[in-house]
Amino acid sequence: MSGNTSRSPFDVPFDELPNPKQVWIGKPGSREEGLGKLAILTPEVVANAAATEIKTGRRVTMGWELTKLDYPNLNRQPCHHQIIPLLGGVAFDDVYTMNPQQSSQWDGLRHFSQTVEGQTERVFYGGATVEEINDRTNDRIGLQHWAKEGIAGRGVLIDYATWAEKRGIRYSTFSTHQIRLSDIKEIAKEYGITFQKGDILFIRIGVTKEWDTAMTDDQKRQYSDNPSPEHAGVEATTDVLRWLWDTGFAAIAGDAISWEVYPPQSPDLFLHEYVLAGWGMPIGELFDLEALSQICQDLQRWTFFVASIPLNMPGGPSRSLTTATDAKSGIPFPTTLLPYLRRNWRGGDLQWLHITEMQKKEGQNEVGKKCSAIATSDGH
Repeated sequence: MSGNTSRSPFDVPFDELPNPKQVWIGKPGSREEGLGKLAILTPEVVANAAATEIKTGRRVTMGWELTKLDYPNLNRQPCHHQIIPLLGGVAFDDVYTMNPQQSSQWDGLRHFSQTVEGQTERVFYGGATVEEINDRTNDRIGLQHWAKEGIAGRGVLIDYATWAEKRGIRYSTFSTHQIRLSDIKEIAKEYGITFQKGDILFIRIGVTKEWDTAMTDDQKRQYSDNPSPEHAGVEATTDVLRWLWDTGFAAIAGDAISWEVYPPQSPDLFLHEYVLAGWGMPIGELFDLEALSQICQDLQRWTFFVASIPLNMPGGPSRSLTTATDAKSGIPFPTTLLPYLRRNWRGGDLQWLHITEMQKKEGQNEVGKKCSAIATSDGH
């Protein structure tokens, strides 16, 4: 943000926004524009999240295995992985052919556009055009802006799947079942969850669990071949938009395929048009939240520190997931990130890792260190 002291557009209440569908900041092509709503993840916000949420050193990735969605929909290709021998097997490279939308990923600002009243052409965040997106010499609102500092902060889990199961609410995640705003608020109240500005909201609906444990290959093929797939998700209403905005989330994510219910149940309101193209807020989809859900239940804590390292592809529209979390319980640790290497893909080559070095202090006296590995995927 610039150095002036005027109120940020992100601090304006939803009902006072001149145009809640176009809260665009920064000059065209600027880093400020490219960050979008991630601009609220200031060093102070992230440091506070680390100090209050990194407690146990327990880590969990939220990246679904790249081979899991082996029958993707919407004409998206499955991941293809090749291992290439070098020098007769002295060393190996691997080659990935993949669409990040086929597995755990963040929707970037180039991924989805919005309609504009009075004109036929759709536009992306900041008013970026289809021509700019297609121009490979133009990297406006590309992933490189997110990659420079990553996405890190306080995560909050709304475990709708567990909550619904306890209440006998039965549904398929491959239907138009809707999570109501009233459900989200009730879960937050029941679990004692309070939200803070800059939070990253995660909603578990149970997609990866259903795909992994309840669906046959024939059912998966039928889903892949269906020209009009159905995806359970959050209801698309003005009240949901108002709540997301006024609560001050920096990003939203979940294990659902489209986060919001799909197809849209109202022809006049599609959350992606506001959240991505209007606010510059990342939308995470197909996150594997099963292990995170279990840890949160074990600790009876629903907040955690989350770090995600976007693919540093100038002009990229979306990116596969690279995240880890640390569930809350115990004494806070400040964090610094150090690069390291490890294997982290079944049958794959060396993968990037980040180590979180956590120093525990009492007053000015250092009394110990702990390390929390923040694992990445295959560099995407």
